[in-house]
Amino acid sequence: MSNKYDVVVIGAGPAGYVAAIRCAQLGLKTACVDKWLNENNKPSLGGTCLNVGCIPSKVLLESSELFELASNGIAEHGVEIKNAKLNLSAMMQRKQKVVSELTQGISGLFKSNGVTAYEGHGRLQAKNNIEVTGHDGKAQTLEAAHVILASGSRPMEIPSAPLDGEFIVDSSAALSFESVPERLGIIGGGVIGLELGSVWRRLGAEVILLEAQDEFLTMADSQIAKEGLKLFTKQGLDIRLGARVVACEVKKGKVEIEYQQKDETCHEKVDKLIVAVGRCPNTDELVSPDAELILDEWGVVHVDEHCCTSLPNVYAIGDIVRGPMLAHKGSEEGIMVAERIAEHHAEVNYDLIPSVIYTSPEIAWTGKTEQALKTEGIEYKTGMFPFAASGRARALGDTSGMVKVLADAKTDRVLGVHMIGPHCSELVAQAVIAMEFGASSEDLAVTMFAHPTLSEAVHEAALDVSNSAIHIARKRK
Repeated sequence: MSNKYDVVVIGAGPAGYVAAIRCAQLGLKTACVDKWLNENNKPSLGGTCLNVGCIPSKVLLESSELFELASNGIAEHGVEIKNAKLNLSAMMQRKQKVVSELTQGISGLFKSNGVTAYEGHGRLQAKNNIEVTGHDGKAQTLEAAHVILASGSRPMEIPSAPLDGEFIVDSSAALSFESVPERLGIIGGGVIGLELGSVWRRLGAEVILLEAQDEFLTMADSQIAKEGLKLFTKQGLDIRLGARVVACEVKKGKVEIEYQQKDETCHEKVDKLIVAVGRCPNTDELVSPDAELILDEWGVVHVDEHCCTSLPNVYAIGDIVRGPMLAHKGSEEGIMVAERIAEHHAEVNYDLIPSVIYTSPEIAWTGKTEQALKTEGIEYKTGMFPFAASGRARALGDTSGMVKVLADAKTDRVLGVHMIGPHCSELVAQAVIAMEFGASSEDLAVTMFAHPTLSEAVHEAALDVSNSAIHIARKRK
């Protein structure tokens, strides 16, 4: 087998494997190097997302929500379930089954598209050579006309809460608890902390989230974040803002936490502590010094708007470059780079990256927040519609939340759409599509939506921009 390729991709997460497949589809001889080993010490494609991130967390979110519904919320539908029992082992087995099916599916996609997979650690050297060190320690060199770096990210660690793998764990280990902790602490009240907190609260844990920032979900629209804080607190999540953890110690099978809040020293004791304070790029051993690739002080690879690095014909995508660490963002970057290597035109619209928090209710948004518009001095109009006025939401028995549309006051072009409520992870795509084509709120307002659907909330929120919503009271002028 020749070790010369048109493209070599390092990393087989959502950015890397998508890039490799698209390169191969475009007729480029492509190889993909990946070092991931699963819990059985076997190679497993898909990176963090499929193995210990997006996919297993969503499996547990779905399963835990069904358990909570069976235990507490289904009687109002006329369905009586007595003594619903949790089988955590079976739940974890189902999670792993889904993960295995999807990771094996990527192997099948590589074969059907002609991507050559290499198992081991890939490292960029000078002149676009890739050193691949297999799991057996043997090394070989691949030559590439083009290189795509997509090595992903890992959970960030903090000195005040050193991981021990048993009592103090990262977000990956938190997906595989063998039993439900009676009291669970989580450092970080962002996306990962909220999702993990939701899973284990539904399964019976008392959950305490310690968030260092004074405000909740600062990356989301402030009105949506405020609604989320109210609803999550009502569910039983103990969210403590402005709580900066300064020390943690394991004593007699418990984690003792010391944190500062409002100039006071506070203490808490939990059975397990999850550190969910963000992620950092996997670039420590990605590049040899003689390659002279430019990275910043955080290990992020410097790239331009087309993901070109400081080295000719070397690209970087996904979690190791600027922007949010989101699987779909990395995938789109992978496709863009593949297209550009094949000398096709391609762009990524970084202004319209959808964000989703898969709690219940779900939170999703795209475009600018209201606070960003105020900061930038952009005049805007607002339309809102509550799910409480949605017939489909009432049929579901899930009426919390709202949809909010922000439009330019002069041109009426939609600038941002923000929502909290049922199935918002699916609804936000309508906003992304509309905004990608430069839609106005009037465009959405005159579009016909099926009835009864949750998507009608997007329609009514767009109507409300001009005070024309049908199913809520008119605004006072």
